[in-house]
Amino acid sequence: MPFLIETFDKPDSQELRQALRAKHLDFLEENKSLLLACGAKLEDDGSGGTGSVYIVDLETRAQAEDFVNADPFAVGGLFERMVITRWRKAYLNGESYL
Repeated sequence: MPFLIETFDKPDSQELRQALRAKHLDFLEENKSLLLACGAKLEDDGSGGTGSVYIVDLETRAQAEDFVNADPFAVGGLFERMVITRWRKAYLNGESYL
């Protein structure tokens, strides 16, 4: 069953986010088979990121923790905190999984 991972960037960390972004995108590409969805959380005006959301197809919380802790954003110290929640896929891309 998938997990939803929500991360929260440290305050005033846009420069660090940009410095780590290329490595982060490489990490996502390398792990795309695990990703049901992911993306940055943005300021209301659409500017800089404030964290990320990942929905990953993994079986255990330990796997979800390992996944997010290997992200260059986490390794580089961008995240202030992370929340990992087991998630039930009900609808995805307009398709019901119920």
